Amino acid sequence: MHDQNPIDHLIGLLAKLPGFGRRSARRAALKMLMQPDQAMLPLAAALQAAAAAVQPCRTCGNLDAANPCGICRDPQRDQGLICVVEGVSELWALERAHAHRGLYHVLGGTLSALGGIGPEDLAVQPLLARIEGAAEPVREVILALPATVDGATTAHYLTDRLRPAGVAVTRLAQGVPIGGALDVLDEGTLAAALKARRAV
Repeated sequence: MHDQNPIDHLIGLLAKLPGFGRRSARRAALKMLMQPDQAMLPLAAALQAAAAAVQPCRTCGNLDAANPCGICRDPQRDQGLICVVEGVSELWALERAHAHRGLYHVLGGTLSALGGIGPEDLAVQPLLARIEGAAEPVREVILALPATVDGATTAHYLTDRLRPAGVAVTRLAQGVPIGGALDVLDEGTLAAALKARRAV
């Protein structure tokens, strides 16, 4: 069997990345191949360094070169507030919004009967142990889980498990997005917005 063409191999690997199809992978590969010293070699070095240094945080599950991660080590963070997210991408999205100044806990997924994912497959036990052993009491756990059936199932399960710990359990509000027009929203979003209404 002949070795695969290195350009085709590069395009194939790039096409596996989220947001990349074959066409965008070809464009990215061409851009790098046209300027290997400025684009390709620094990227290859950065990928190698990240692969060697980045690891999951032993406290929250975030990805960082330090362990515990920078968020867990930040003394300015509210230690009594933990935001539970499905994955690292959701954690990073909340960080970009600069809306949460507490800590995080990455579950590593959501409960799914169809997918065969049970509580033992998620970081539920580490969350409970973390709350129980916290140096500063945890006042509130925010469940920032997806607005799906599996997300709702996971939220109900976590609420039941967290209740004996005596912490307040809250969920993200759901409803009309900023800049959203009512006539283009689905019925579920409109219903959730009406249920979550508040005084002005």
